[in-house]
Amino acid sequence: MATQLSVLDPGKPHVFIEPAKRINEGQDVSRFLVSSAYRDITLFLVQLNRAMFPRKDGLEAVAHMPESSAISKLQGLLKAIDKVVDDVPLDPGTHRFGNTAFRKWYQVLEERSLQLLKDHLPETVIDFPHENGIASIQELKAYLLGSFGSAQRLDYGTGHELSFLAFVASIWKLGGFAPSNEGSEERSIVLNVIEPYLAIVRKLILKYSLEPAGSHGVWGLDDHFFLPYILGSAQYGPAITDSDSTPIEGSSPRAPDPGGVVKANIVAQERHGNLYFGAIGFIYDVKKGPFWEHSPTLFDISGVRAGWAKINKGMLKMYNAEVLSKFPVVQHFPFGSLFSFEGDTEAQEPVFSVHMASQPRQENSTSSGTDGIPSTMAPWARNSSNTTRMPAPTALPTRSVGSNVIGRSNPIETRLPVVSPNDSAFVPMKAPWAKKG
Repeated sequence: MATQLSVLDPGKPHVFIEPAKRINEGQDVSRFLVSSAYRDITLFLVQLNRAMFPRKDGLEAVAHMPESSAISKLQGLLKAIDKVVDDVPLDPGTHRFGNTAFRKWYQVLEERSLQLLKDHLPETVIDFPHENGIASIQELKAYLLGSFGSAQRLDYGTGHELSFLAFVASIWKLGGFAPSNEGSEERSIVLNVIEPYLAIVRKLILKYSLEPAGSHGVWGLDDHFFLPYILGSAQYGPAITDSDSTPIEGSSPRAPDPGGVVKANIVAQERHGNLYFGAIGFIYDVKKGPFWEHSPTLFDISGVRAGWAKINKGMLKMYNAEVLSKFPVVQHFPFGSLFSFEGDTEAQEPVFSVHMASQPRQENSTSSGTDGIPSTMAPWARNSSNTTRMPAPTALPTRSVGSNVIGRSNPIETRLPVVSPNDSAFVPMKAPWAKKG
């Protein structure tokens, strides 16, 4: 099975499709989980994740990485988008759910998007041969505009973050990135493209007071982000070579203890050189009070004794369950030709688990809520010989929604297909977070 996302043959004209919404009710999520789009998203994520592990030759993904031409162009795109943030002032007055000037910012971005893409993407991507009058830029535009939040709801969440992952993966599929050795181009994508993107989004959240989209509140991992926790935990993992399997335990000798997330001085020291602590640092910027209280899942994870690779493995599983398998998150994801809703012929049949059965139907679904969908939490980070973190000083309650109890005692089941034979984090499990080890 492939361990890298495949690249389209530029010698064969491609039939691009205007991306469209295909997930309209909860049961459509089960179709997504056996789609070509799901396969390609998870494959690209695993590819980026593996590249972020330190290398035994001494190279670590913590410093400025060399930039290919494509990455330099994407940095120019992000700088142009960042400038739009500075150009659109806040609307005066009080705003309960976000400043409405964000809608003006989004409108400006939408109006400029085609020209921005033409100016800042490789010509081979923009001019990729096509057959039916729809060019690659139409698919790319949909994922770029989906990456910066909702102008209608004035919110941002992991679904928008997923759209940016698809945007970058689309450029990969169209041959926009340079061939690399030992994941060097992938590391540069993370540090020189994804990390600056996250910085822009944090700037948008702070300036326009964007709400969390579909947040679990204190029950979720993070109000807005997930990718930096995956990629940042890999940065602290054990060193590998190209022939090694992706580690599932252990840490780099220079990695801080995971418990450092509760210490402001450690967070301040690490946040500018590591994506995980960068995300933790943003939480410190926007939330006050005890860390265990406003971020209980991250607090639990900080007690894992088996190292950052163990945390990384759990984060991949949690991303599958809490992002890719959740209707409120993926319902707005558009499908075209690069990320197709058509079935993956090699996919296993999905398991209709407690998690999948609880997905909302179209008539009562909401755009940002999660009622009726139990939270996965992180049982791999607790009740195990691998954990030292003590319970929070005051027990957090469960809450009932219909017949579902959402809380620490209710890990969901989920289907997690094999993505790479070398990546044991992505393997089929009925209850991936409830097992020890």
